[in-house]
Amino acid sequence: RAAVLGANDGLVSTASLMIGVTAAKPGENSFLITAGVAAIVAGAMSMAVGEYVSVRSQNDVEESDRQMEIDHLAADPDGELMELAEIYVGRGLTPELAQEVARQMHARDPLEAHLRDELGQTPENKARPLQAACASAASFTLGGLIPFAGAFAPMAGSVGVSIVGFTLFGLLATGIISARSSGASVMKPTVRVMIGGCLGMAITAGIGHFAHLSGI
Repeated sequence: RAAVLGANDGLVSTASLMIGVTAAKPGENSFLITAGVAAIVAGAMSMAVGEYVSVRSQNDVEESDRQMEIDHLAADPDGELMELAEIYVGRGLTPELAQEVARQMHARDPLEAHLRDELGQTPENKARPLQAACASAASFTLGGLIPFAGAFAPMAGSVGVSIVGFTLFGLLATGIISARSSGASVMKPTVRVMIGGCLGMAITAGIGHFAHLSGI
């Protein structure tokens, strides 16, 4: 999730900024390159910090829930046993089988059973803030380099056209990867990603063009 979002943000935000700068200051390629570098570096750091803080908050919630379950098991183990049995009944087991499964789970590791079956916490889905931050920053940088490369390899027409072309290719790839990783059909997520990116670039280009006409 962090990697896909980071790549998409890197593409859209860097491309939008560079297109906005091109529209506001046409012909000033040196400033465009500086703006692109600044956008990639600042965006990657922002994404990393934001992702770390968000996922770390999830860690805090998980730790709080874990401590709550420890306290409940210490204060009322029989009540927690009944609660676990009710969970299994809700999932389709007969009351008798649910009671037996709950007793065996409590005999083995009651905390693990409650974390997994009551709260949905497992080692596999545990929040990893540092991993998420690194994935987000790295993917943002890779995504941002695609429109940035467009400034150095102009197609027929202006640099802005080249940036848009490179960005559309990147959005297409991001949409396909996102769809494949989630198991969804390719068409709908890819079209959604590309439309969102195009809107971002168009709005920023319009603002940049207005700033240019206004002499800002």
